[in-house]
Amino acid sequence: MSFRILISLAGLMLAAAGTESAQTAAKTSPAAAKKAWTPPRTPDGQPDLQGIWNSATGTPVERPDELKGKEFFTPQESLDWEKTMQARNKKDDKPGDPGVVGTYNDAFWEMGTKPVKTLRTSIVIDPPDGKIPALTPAATAARQQKVDRILHPDGPEDLGLGDQCLMFSTGAPPMLPYNYNSNYRIVQTKDYVAIYVEMVHDTRIIPLDGRKHLPSNVRLWYGDSVGHWEGETLVVDTTNLTDKSSFYFQLPYQVTTGPFADENMHVVERFRRLDADTILYQFDVDDPTAYVRPWKGEYTMSAAPGPIFEYACHEGNYGLPDVLRGARAQEKAAAGAKTRQ
Repeated sequence: MSFRILISLAGLMLAAAGTESAQTAAKTSPAAAKKAWTPPRTPDGQPDLQGIWNSATGTPVERPDELKGKEFFTPQESLDWEKTMQARNKKDDKPGDPGVVGTYNDAFWEMGTKPVKTLRTSIVIDPPDGKIPALTPAATAARQQKVDRILHPDGPEDLGLGDQCLMFSTGAPPMLPYNYNSNYRIVQTKDYVAIYVEMVHDTRIIPLDGRKHLPSNVRLWYGDSVGHWEGETLVVDTTNLTDKSSFYFQLPYQVTTGPFADENMHVVERFRRLDADTILYQFDVDDPTAYVRPWKGEYTMSAAPGPIFEYACHEGNYGLPDVLRGARAQEKAAAGAKTRQ
């Protein structure tokens, strides 16, 4: 074998090795790995949604006026928005804020800063302006009555279910993000999907056996949910809610909780794995007696390491009795002023 032939063979071997290395690099690159990702299955063959998922996000529920007309961030805008949210959410350097004095500091908050993975600028995606539709006149009046009772309660039953440590709006559909305790654990069997809600440690049990909804006279705080699979997506249909489930209001210290709900609310949720670390959560809300039109939203949940700790709500709940003491003190002061007149 001549020296020239040896060189040629060596060149071919190097070229082959280079091609194999390039193919290996392509297979192990992030883009190739993402493309090759296969959604997992349970032993029963269903799409596997199990795990602990966190809903904290820097994407607001409603699109801010500063982002008017902008449906998606660019990657760079997403990074810039994350920095904006980091500055806005930091409360320890705002001692004059009435929402900070005498309450949680930064160590307790779990307000997300990163926009959702889809880079949307709001969780509400329909209407196109990214705003929750206006309430009907009847719902507006009902909401005001609720707020008036909360601000001037006769007893604990006048306060929201969250204040009473009975349930929280992050568990009732649609499950919108909040300022802390943003974890959910999903567990599946062949016939059920269970969603354990960190706030206030409740569990939604969703049957998959094709059953119909409960009779309309049966009302539940989390509603009556039934589910089925559409390809890789878990579809959950919920009715039979109550007007106590959750409602949209804003107190003077700017705390906003879930959407307004009444007995006619119908919510359809969709859960789908986008990749190993992400669930896309979508929802449709239809309630003609509460909203002037239906609306939709979506956000991404991220895999969380856990564990989920017990949410001890009643323990140390000084807020509830203090609210009632405050209301009685106001009434006493008002009665004294009236007597002096």
